[in-house]
Amino acid sequence: MKAGKLVALLVIAALITSFFLFDLNQYFSLEQIKAQQQALNEQVRANPLVAAGVFFAVYVLVTSLSLPGAALMTLLGGAVFGLGWGLLIVSFASTLGATLAMLISRFLLRDWVQTRFGRRLEAIDAGVEREGAFYLFALRLVPAFPFFLINLAMGLTRIRVGTFWLASQIGMLPGTLVYVNAGRQLGELESLGGILSPGVIGAFVLLGIFPLLARRLLDIIKARRVYKGWQKPARFERNLVVIGAGSGGLVSAYIAAAVKSDVTLIEKHAMGGDCLNTGCVPSKALIRSARMAAELRRAEQLGFRDAIARVDFAAVMERVQRVIRDIEPHDSPERYEGLGVEVIQGAARITSPWTVQVGDRTLATRNIIIAAGGRPRIPDIPGLDQVAWYSSETIWSLRKQPRRMIIMGGGPIGCELAQAFQRLGTRVTLLQRGERLLPNEDEDASELVRRALCAEGVDVRLGQSVRSFKCADGVQTAELIAGEDPAGNVEFDALLIAIGRVANTSGYGVETLDLRLREDGTLETDAYLATRFPNIYAVGDVTGPFQLTHAASHQAWYAAVNALFGGLRRFKADYRVLPHCTFTDPEVARVGLSENEAKAQQIPFEVTRFELAELDRAIAEEATEGYVKVLTEPGRDRILGVTIVGDHAGELIAEYVLAMKQNLGLNKILGTVHSYPTLAEANKYAAGVWKRAHAPQRILEWVKKYHRWKLG
Repeated sequence: MKAGKLVALLVIAALITSFFLFDLNQYFSLEQIKAQQQALNEQVRANPLVAAGVFFAVYVLVTSLSLPGAALMTLLGGAVFGLGWGLLIVSFASTLGATLAMLISRFLLRDWVQTRFGRRLEAIDAGVEREGAFYLFALRLVPAFPFFLINLAMGLTRIRVGTFWLASQIGMLPGTLVYVNAGRQLGELESLGGILSPGVIGAFVLLGIFPLLARRLLDIIKARRVYKGWQKPARFERNLVVIGAGSGGLVSAYIAAAVKSDVTLIEKHAMGGDCLNTGCVPSKALIRSARMAAELRRAEQLGFRDAIARVDFAAVMERVQRVIRDIEPHDSPERYEGLGVEVIQGAARITSPWTVQVGDRTLATRNIIIAAGGRPRIPDIPGLDQVAWYSSETIWSLRKQPRRMIIMGGGPIGCELAQAFQRLGTRVTLLQRGERLLPNEDEDASELVRRALCAEGVDVRLGQSVRSFKCADGVQTAELIAGEDPAGNVEFDALLIAIGRVANTSGYGVETLDLRLREDGTLETDAYLATRFPNIYAVGDVTGPFQLTHAASHQAWYAAVNALFGGLRRFKADYRVLPHCTFTDPEVARVGLSENEAKAQQIPFEVTRFELAELDRAIAEEATEGYVKVLTEPGRDRILGVTIVGDHAGELIAEYVLAMKQNLGLNKILGTVHSYPTLAEANKYAAGVWKRAHAPQRILEWVKKYHRWKLG
């Protein structure tokens, strides 16, 4: 550290230490203000300029050093200087102090503050980068963070000092006015009976409702900015138009119809979206058939001899389509029209914040929900156009079983389909660029899945990817690399690309409205799922952050309710208890934090683990591979996250989802009766492991002595 910074840091540290060492904070209390008010008033009357100067200097010092007491000093300013002079003094003193605090942070504390509050400051950094002065103005008007934290955080950004000063001066003025006025009312009290005077009551009512009024004012200001240049229709035909009839769109329309609003649902392809037609439903149907093939191979282990069957691949794939057809009525236009939803088949295009065009019809709507979904990510690899490749959308057209298949991608889709095709008789090579499968899960879960795939014959290649493809004399070959080094060639008959998905953000008006995109290509939305236009929302894969059917449905409730009732109350989307499952064998299910996430976020935790090999039902089912792992707060039974690896893990996780949602700890699970013998007992036994580890040993020693005494 440079000498100048060191000296400045020592001086500031000395001032802050003195403040607490000499108990100066005792003077920053409402009782002290009232006790000294008469003396302060006399000093102001005797020498107003000196009193104002001293008060100004102290206020600046307190604010610049981020000491407690600024709010009470604001009240004091109103009490001794009155509304007019108090507002003038406090307004400029608070802005000067805040600016000095920002400069101190920029000069001295950049690294320390970033380390200490870095995760909490991510939203501020992004907001400043995007909107600068207006974002700071919004924070000042309706503080999402304490003012001292805003000062420190802004020192870490590139915001100009002049911009910081002006936005702070204007943004803090309404709040300062409310506080100074409350202080003035307190200063005029002559007895306790005066507390019930209309002036005092009114001042504190205003103090209480100011955040609500400020937020409403801010919403109006933001709306005027964002809608500038657009002509709002004189009347509306619909309360809500939903674009896309996948999971998010269907649930949005369902909710809107349930609350008797006029809602239109527009879909240009098939109702049900990816989940029904190319995702969850067909993949689980395929996995079911593949599991049957695996069970037959284990027949002797279960006491059967000569139990064999030949896989009819075409019949398996036709069954997949039959399952889709059986479920289709649940998502059909007829069903939703019966619920009160207007369903239109066609391509929608947003032409203004309130109008959507489909065919030759233009719908005027108060609100829009975008549920346009996503599509498979296809890499740009030389030679890809020369080979037979499929994505998770097109693989279901296969009727002739490929003898050899390469699957690119070791995420949930890649792992699930690799195991399924291998079980059905295809020789599968699974390529994962990273060093382990399922990188969003903990290492132990990833390793169990890798071992299971390898045991069934899948050729798992970690740390490898494709450099190029070629097709010569009807033979398709992939040239592999490990990093930048050659890793050999692999011949194949079919290629499945499962390296992720990208949001559908073009072709329906995103460009017309200049809706913002995140770095990952998804539509940017706020905590309420609104885009930059307060009446246009987005749910599901098009906005993320989770590419899960039930996540889209979960978001749909928030988007629909906020769109239709946002003028009364809005709800922030809550993802704290959102489960997910990878349907390999063994399954991997999780809710809440993983160990890796807890460590990355520096959240203290304890780990409790129960192995399925100790569970009676798992032994009877020949399904002992796996475990239940629970993360809890140190010394408490509050659940932070759960990972279950094993047979039916996706079903077992539901008990923990409920527990976390309802704030039930492991003691409650332990006290719940579970049928014997069931796999669900694993949840109770995991709670028992935690209980034994936290048994009150000192009390148990006394209990032991008591029992010995009872023996005589």
